Amino acid sequence: MKKLLLISLLALASAAHAEEREWAPYKKLVESMRLDKYYSLPAAERDKLDFYLLVKPANKALKGSDFNFTIVHAGGRTPLPVSADGRMHLVPNMKWLDEDAKIVTTQPAGEKVSLAHGMDAVIPDGLQWQYNTLMDSVPQSNNAIGKLAGLARMFFPTLKGVTLKFDKPAQLTIQSKSGAKQLSSDAKNEIHLLLDQALQKENPTVALSARPHEAELDD
Repeated sequence: MKKLLLISLLALASAAHAEEREWAPYKKLVESMRLDKYYSLPAAERDKLDFYLLVKPANKALKGSDFNFTIVHAGGRTPLPVSADGRMHLVPNMKWLDEDAKIVTTQPAGEKVSLAHGMDAVIPDGLQWQYNTLMDSVPQSNNAIGKLAGLARMFFPTLKGVTLKFDKPAQLTIQSKSGAKQLSSDAKNEIHLLLDQALQKENPTVALSARPHEAELDD
């Protein structure tokens, strides 16, 4: 499991025309994608996680950002932005759940799209941070998957580390009591960090030569 936590999949097809139409009830989307369960976790159990939905067009020639979605509620209309790589962040709004808000779309005619869960580690600010600021995302993610998946947890691998992805070659230095350990990015400009219990206990300073653009939870 590299990117997606395929806990559930919601597939939806467009109508024959591109005019605005209802795509899904807001409550159905929140509940079917377990957003209510995730955001019911205490903040301290998810503050190191970036949890999102990934919009996946069936047509490989399209991107998730080619699809647009808007929540229509009593207070007006609220767009649901989709990033260039298809990510949609959606925090449940209790008022919209209670009033049975709708999600509308003008996605391309005849196209199908599915949603899957994605979960990354939050990248700490700056070029220097304490080890646990990043690596606590690993136990948090496993705990979150267990609570979201329930009995299906046995079908998901245990996440064991974080892969930092850079736009250019980079170095990372862990300044522990046993000495400085330097890691260099590989041919893909990635640095793989397995959760180390000794380092987790010590919580040393980590310094980087450049900021990563992504911190992927990895098994």
